[in-house]
Amino acid sequence: MNKPVNKLAIFTNLLTGQNIIFAGLLWSAFTIFFFLSFSITLPGEDSPLWYSLGTYLLETIPYALAAWLCYRNWKSPQIASGREVWLFIGLGLASYFIANFLFGIWELYFGLDPEISPADLFYVGFTICVGWGMVLAVLPRRLNLELKQWGIIAIIAIVGTAFALWLNAATADDTEVEEMGTGAAIEQVEVEVEKDAYEGLPGIIVATDRFLEVFAKPMNLFYAVADVALMIVASTLLLAFWGGRFSQSWRMIAAAVLAKYIADMWLKYVTTLPGQYESGGLMEVFYVFAGVLFALGTALEYDVSTSRRRRRRGVM
Repeated sequence: MNKPVNKLAIFTNLLTGQNIIFAGLLWSAFTIFFFLSFSITLPGEDSPLWYSLGTYLLETIPYALAAWLCYRNWKSPQIASGREVWLFIGLGLASYFIANFLFGIWELYFGLDPEISPADLFYVGFTICVGWGMVLAVLPRRLNLELKQWGIIAIIAIVGTAFALWLNAATADDTEVEEMGTGAAIEQVEVEVEKDAYEGLPGIIVATDRFLEVFAKPMNLFYAVADVALMIVASTLLLAFWGGRFSQSWRMIAAAVLAKYIADMWLKYVTTLPGQYESGGLMEVFYVFAGVLFALGTALEYDVSTSRRRRRRGVM
């Protein structure tokens, strides 16, 4: 009866901050090698299925591990930054894991390349839960920031907002140009392409895809605003914890948010370019980096919190 418990204890003991950092570095290095070696294809050729599956696994597994580590933090009464903080961050990371799984099915199994899919419900859940978790980490602390620190936050907000608005404007301009140049012949081609894309798919999948198209523009706007908001909260959180015992873990969390922002902005940019974008581009390594950094930050928080508790017991 004790064997499963012992195995779980051994697995938990292996997930120290040092081991997670070592594994994260190896995972990131292999990810870079994998993307650099196979992300570039010949003109007119699609990436092979095994490569697409590989990119999904490389991206999704770190989020699953990070979500479990957040669960461990939530269960521990020793976590200094608050258990609810890691509950919401963990729920967000678990939502991202589910979203990636659903989008993989939508893209690889059904062969659809939509602007929006059922996975976006969970991507939104990730943004809201992670954002609220970081807000809960900031609220109990007095933000005695210096003027230059507030200036840094203001610059991040202005630059991030300007860049997001520029990308949205570029997307809108491309859409208007396409609509102006659309004639009867082009519309006929689009209808035929749509029929080919939906050929052989279950009716419920086709109906869902067409229904979700209505929400594409507001969802893209939400992502643009949410990414900037997460950057602002992460920057505030980083400056609030700067120099403290727990600064390392929140540096990792802030870096994770930055990595995801870079990946999102790049994805938004390449979709404005001519041609159809295919998942697995080189810059998507930043999605992997974000998952790894979330895992690192969560593990470091646990190590610092529990080691502090052990030192107090030793003194007593």
